Amino acid sequence: MKKLLLALAAFPALCLSAQDIASVIAQKTTAINNDLIGWRRHLHEYPELSNRETKTAAYVVERLKGLGLEIKTGIAKTGVVAILKGGKPGPVVALRADMDGLPVTERVKIPFASKQIAEYNGQQVGVMHACGHDTHTAILIGAATVLSQMKKDVPGTVVFLFQPAEEGSPIGEEGGASLMVKEGVLNNPKVEAAFGLHINSATEVGTIKYKSGSVMASADEFSIKVKGKQTHGAYPWLGIDPIVVSSQIIMGLQTIVSRESELTKAPVVISVGMFHSGVRMNIIPEEADLTGTIRTLDANMRKLVFEKIKTTATHIAESAGAQAEVKFENKTLVTFNNPELTKRMLPSFETAAGKNNVKEMEWVMGAEDFSFIGDKVPSVFFFLGGMPKGQDEKTAPPHHTPDFFVDDSRLDVGVKAFCQLVFDYAKTGQK
Repeated sequence: MKKLLLALAAFPALCLSAQDIASVIAQKTTAINNDLIGWRRHLHEYPELSNRETKTAAYVVERLKGLGLEIKTGIAKTGVVAILKGGKPGPVVALRADMDGLPVTERVKIPFASKQIAEYNGQQVGVMHACGHDTHTAILIGAATVLSQMKKDVPGTVVFLFQPAEEGSPIGEEGGASLMVKEGVLNNPKVEAAFGLHINSATEVGTIKYKSGSVMASADEFSIKVKGKQTHGAYPWLGIDPIVVSSQIIMGLQTIVSRESELTKAPVVISVGMFHSGVRMNIIPEEADLTGTIRTLDANMRKLVFEKIKTTATHIAESAGAQAEVKFENKTLVTFNNPELTKRMLPSFETAAGKNNVKEMEWVMGAEDFSFIGDKVPSVFFFLGGMPKGQDEKTAPPHHTPDFFVDDSRLDVGVKAFCQLVFDYAKTGQK
C-alpha cells in the first residue's frame, strides 16, 4: 500500500483543470461515437475463437494506425499491445480489453448477427460474441483514439492491452492474460496500475458498477476418474458400478458447499458440468469421468474446498470398493480490486457516468483472467451496463447464451471512464 501511495504522490500537478479534462474527453468521445458503434458491430459480426483472433487483431491494428502509437503484434499468440507516450511526465497505466468470442450459435435477430463457423475441440460450431468482448475491444480502440488526440496533455504512458483467449485457450495451448504477463507486457514499460472493464447484459445502459476487494471468483477445474469393475448390466453384483458411485460423489460434493463451507465469509460454488461413462445400455462400464468447476473468493476457503473434494470423492469410492483419482487445474485467480486504488478512482466513474449512475455491487461468481494482471499490479476491474433502458434485469438473456444482447448506445461511458482513469490516476498524487 505504501508503494502505491508513494507512486501516486510522485507526479506533478496537471496544467488543465479536472473540469477541462472531463470536458475535452466528453467532446472527443462524442465526436467518435458513431465510429465506436460501427467498430463494435463489425467485431460482433465477425467473431473469432480464443487464440484464433487473427482477423480481429488485424482490424484493431488498422484502427490504431495513424494515432502515433507504438504497436506490437503477435503478443500471447494473437494479442496487440499499443503504447502511447504522453506529453507530460507521469505514471505508466495499462488499459485492457479482451477480443475472443465463444462457441455459441447466435439467435439474436440483428442486422450484424454473427454467421461465423469454426472448429472447436474437433467439432464445427457457431461463433458468437456472447460475452461482449466485441464491446470491450471497441471501447479500448475508442480510448486509444481519444487519448491520442489529447497526447500533449496525457500524463505519463498508457499501455493498451488487446488480449486474446480470455475465455480459455484451446486444449494443449497457453494463452490469455497469464501468457501476456509471462511475455512481459507489464514490464516494458513498467506498468504501475491497470484497469479493465466488462459489459453486463443485466445492468442498464449508462451505468457503472464496481466493488472494492474481491469482486470475481477464482476458477479452478477439477476432474475425477472413478474406477470400478465392468460387468453385464443384468448382474450388477458381479461388478462395481462407477456410474452409481459417481452419482453419489456428485451429490456428496454439494454438501461441501451447504454443510462444510463458511458461506457468511464468502460464497463457494462447485458444479459438475460433464459426466461421461459407458458405451452400451446393458454393460456396466469400468470407468466414469466427472469434470467440473470450483468458484471461490477466499484463498483459504479455496484450499479447504480442494481438500474436501479429494476426501469426499476418494472415501465415497472406497466405500463401494471403487477408486477415485482427483486432479485440479487452475484457470483464473480471484479478481481483486485494490481497495485504496478503488476509492481513489471512484470519482473517475462518477465523472464518466454521472454520480447517480455509479453503483456498488456484490460478488460475482463468474471468473476473469484479468486477475493475472491484478495479481502483479494494483488494479481495478469494473462493469458497464449494456441492458436496454426499461428492461427487467431478470429477463435479460445471460452471458454465454445464444440470445445474449447488448445495447451499444452508451459505449461512450466506457471510453470516458478509461480516459478519466488515466488522468485521475496521475492527479490523485496531489492529494
